[in-house]
Amino acid sequence: MEPIPPGVLLAEYAAERGAKVLVKGLRSATDYSYEAPMASMNRHLAQVETVFLAGEDRYGAVSSTIIREVASLGGDVTPFVPEAVARALKNA
Repeated sequence: MEPIPPGVLLAEYAAERGAKVLVKGLRSATDYSYEAPMASMNRHLAQVETVFLAGEDRYGAVSSTIIREVASLGGDVTPFVPEAVARALKNA
């Protein structure tokens, strides 16, 4: 895995690296409603397929917005993010 630079289309980024499939985790039907049209566009732009995996129930109500807010108020977000992300949020 590697982060995708801002301002770059995911489909083009994947195609440049020879990727044929994107794997995305979904928390809810809302995520699917957002991601399904994106998957269709990625297929159209770069012939890249998308595979969706259901996320763990404990992450169903977690979003980056909630994580950032809790961290900014000094709350412990370590159960929900990788160690490197927790460190970055703490130092932000």
